[in-house]
Amino acid sequence: MGILLGLKGFAACILGGLGNPFGAVVGGVILGILESLGAGLISSGYKDAVAFVILLGLLFLRPQGLLGASSSERV
Repeated sequence: MGILLGLKGFAACILGGLGNPFGAVVGGVILGILESLGAGLISSGYKDAVAFVILLGLLFLRPQGLLGASSSERV
């Protein structure tokens, strides 16, 4: 019970950048908006899959997340 909610929370955290609480909030908002948009445009049956497709796409393009520091900035 609640496994899908936990996975979406984890996806929002990864989307915003691990270790950045503000990034997790921004990631959650972005994920919620894109998920609702996908449910309206594509199909409500794919609503849950849209979140994970967005997560996979972002991890391919920017592995540290949207607001995460790049590896050259870390000391």
